[in-house]
Amino acid sequence: MEFYLTAILQALCFSGLAIGIFISMKIFNIPDITTDGSFTLGGAITGVLLMAEIPPSLSLLVVMSAGALAGAFTGFIHAKLNVNPLLAGILVMTALYSVNLSLMGRSNIPLFNISTLFSPAFFLQDLNQNTFIVLLVFVVVMLLVIGYLLKTDFGIAMRATGNSETMIKALGVNTNRMKIIGLAMANSLTALSGYLITQFQGFADINMGIGIVIVGLGSVIIGETLIHWLKVKSILTNLVLVIAGAVIFQLVLAVTLDIGVDANLLKLVTASFVLLIVSLPRVLSVQR
Repeated sequence: MEFYLTAILQALCFSGLAIGIFISMKIFNIPDITTDGSFTLGGAITGVLLMAEIPPSLSLLVVMSAGALAGAFTGFIHAKLNVNPLLAGILVMTALYSVNLSLMGRSNIPLFNISTLFSPAFFLQDLNQNTFIVLLVFVVVMLLVIGYLLKTDFGIAMRATGNSETMIKALGVNTNRMKIIGLAMANSLTALSGYLITQFQGFADINMGIGIVIVGLGSVIIGETLIHWLKVKSILTNLVLVIAGAVIFQLVLAVTLDIGVDANLLKLVTASFVLLIVSLPRVLSVQR
């Protein structure tokens, strides 16, 4: 049971990543590969600041600001320099590898005996249950803030930019600015996931973001499938189902390990599972 609770905790850590990819890919229709770099950026800054005994609350502000800056760079390259969004993301992600390595000063920062976000939390005797409460508070606050923002006039303009850029331009909205802000927001949330997972697992690693976009994409696709099946219209419910997708995704991986599949094959299983999720709706529609 503890094994599956750990999988749920990891999914909650990845909730910001899932929402970030939902914003970039489903709202703006931009395949943002910056995710791999901004996730590690969040972890790297968290490790460095905690080692310097900076409080986790202050570290959070720095992490989210740095993630937003990384996303804004991608948005600027795409929107202002007319570079393909996929290439823009790859360029920033590649640059962030050197930035992250320079910040860390080494490839790995262990956080043993370092006070983290979860250290002061002693609501219950069980450590995992305490961590669950802290993460749940984070996720609920994030959902309420992002859900509210996307329902405001500004949020509606952001969503309209992805749905019909020509129409929203005709209404006088600066779509380039919307894309930059949207990507900044998405990568800020991704960096938040790096912040949480670093403290949860107890270390920051330079390679922790490699392929992480697949985890987020899988979560979003599962969430989108649930949204389609349940015919959900509310943006807040959409966000909740995306996080539910992250939980389902991590539970599937946990089951895979629990039944004895070699841990070395986990990335292969992850890629295969995402491929299955992507292709299954199309296969079913062809059969009909």
